Amino acid sequence: MSFHLKGERFTQKIETARHRAAALQQRVSESPRQQPELLAVSLEELKTALEELHVAEEELRQQNETLLATRGALEAERQRYQDLFELAPDGYLVTDTAGTIREANRAATELLGVSHTYLVGKPLIIFVPEEARRAFRSQLNQLPKIGLLQEWEVRLKSRQGNLFDAALTVANVQDKQGKASSLRWMLRDITARKQGEEKIRFYHLQNLQLQEEVRLKSQFLALMSHELRTPMNAILGFSQLLMRQAQHQLGQNQLNMLERIFNSGKHLLKLIEDILDFSKLEAGRLDLNLEEFNLAELVEQTVEELQSLAQQKHLSVHIHACLDNPCVVNDSNRLRQVLVNLLSNAIKFTDSGSITVDACEPAPDQIAIAISDTGIGIDPSEIQQIFQEFRQLSQSLTRTYGGTGLGLAITDRLVRMMHGKIQVESQPGEGSTFRLELPREVTSSANNSTIIST
Repeated sequence: MSFHLKGERFTQKIETARHRAAALQQRVSESPRQQPELLAVSLEELKTALEELHVAEEELRQQNETLLATRGALEAERQRYQDLFELAPDGYLVTDTAGTIREANRAATELLGVSHTYLVGKPLIIFVPEEARRAFRSQLNQLPKIGLLQEWEVRLKSRQGNLFDAALTVANVQDKQGKASSLRWMLRDITARKQGEEKIRFYHLQNLQLQEEVRLKSQFLALMSHELRTPMNAILGFSQLLMRQAQHQLGQNQLNMLERIFNSGKHLLKLIEDILDFSKLEAGRLDLNLEEFNLAELVEQTVEELQSLAQQKHLSVHIHACLDNPCVVNDSNRLRQVLVNLLSNAIKFTDSGSITVDACEPAPDQIAIAISDTGIGIDPSEIQQIFQEFRQLSQSLTRTYGGTGLGLAITDRLVRMMHGKIQVESQPGEGSTFRLELPREVTSSANNSTIIST
């Protein structure tokens, strides 16, 4: 039963007792001879009325206790709400529909740089920069009709003149007639977030620019490589033709110069081919032409091709092939390119001793090729760098041995295209061992090539 109904009952009981007392007084005055009998009846009625009043008093006392408890709970809830409102990390405001501030929590006063005393009663628009006030006022006029507006990004200015980006969430409060009576605002400082977004946009733009630069570089390298390769092939062809035709017509000194032209041309053509291959790999335009071939024969042919270079430095090259099944499926030309790069480096960086090529089968579906030399070796801390493009161990080595620094980078990428891996073991002055591990049959999942059986 509500407090209002209980109060009405108590009032009714008091009114009933009053009416009984008035009726008793009237009966006594009208019948003086019956006063003893009336007195007994009246006393009984007064007793009944007093008992009812006593019960009503107890109900009223309970009602007051319940009312006090309810008031205490409401006060505690109000205080809890006030604490949540006051200590919230975001700024909270309550304004009228025109934007005049009625309530503000601590975070709001800190954001706007004004104490609570001076903030209440001020229009919120005074904290908007003048150039943005027209747009703010236009949106403010629409808020009572909108109902809820979330993440409204506005540039605000504190009383001290500090600008900051804020995200506003605004909800209107309606009266019993459904008309907006006030607005509740949540203010969140998003300056750090906006700065982060700006950095992300900047880095994204930089990334796009870098991608475009890489694309243009690859396009330029491919174009220049093609343009340079054509005249170089002509130079090599005519040099070789002159060497054959003029062998008995020219002196030894002139023949030596022709040989130097031819050898330098071959070296330059190799550099051009490296740049062209690297540009194709970088652009993802290099595919494997898969076919079945004899690995032992490929190793022997490749070593035979480079024997002359080894003999010029008085180096011996040994082949150890332990292959029960020498047939593999791979791109023979690209695998030959990998072996040539590794053997050429072994010869280039070895001044005395020997080079060994080992081919074996660690597993039925796997092959491994190791190329070991007795050359200058590599410091273990620098091993990872040698597979980076345009990188060599030192400028002195570049001047002494030459090269673009692309050979091992191309080798590493080709091996990964073949679903294999390359490992290096080396110590300075003790030589190096490059070990390839490849699947016996490279699948065409990484390219559109067709396996050719021979």
